[in-house]
Amino acid sequence: MKVLNLRCAHDHTFEGWFGSEGDFQSQLERGLVACPLCNNTAVSKLPSAPRISMSRARDLAEPSGHDGAQPVSPEAVTMQNLWMRAVQHVLAHTDDVGERFAEEARRMHYGEAEERAIRGRATPEDRQALQEEGIDVLAIALPESSNGPLQ
Repeated sequence: MKVLNLRCAHDHTFEGWFGSEGDFQSQLERGLVACPLCNNTAVSKLPSAPRISMSRARDLAEPSGHDGAQPVSPEAVTMQNLWMRAVQHVLAHTDDVGERFAEEARRMHYGEAEERAIRGRATPEDRQALQEEGIDVLAIALPESSNGPLQ
């Protein structure tokens, strides 16, 4: 298994796992490698250092009784990771009403349907009309890859 550090044209970085370098190149050429954040297929490979397991060097570098785990500071968590967590939360806690978003939002607002968290697609004109009616709407760009399982 080959693990590669990748970057899309929008400067989002992510990791890809491939059977071989040839497998990566083949998928890249067919447009199958896409950024999990924005679905951009203009992806390039970043340089990465090989990972070498040297238990003797690790034993020398770590004091005895230390399991090697370092506490993760809030600074270490990137905005990209936080965004993907937020996307996963939205997907897990909302009903996808698709193109019926504006209609369903109005039905809930006017008491014709039970209120619940929904997501879907609406044109900018639909969003503006909903807001003018006093219906709160938040536009969020969800990656197209969110239609399937997010890893």
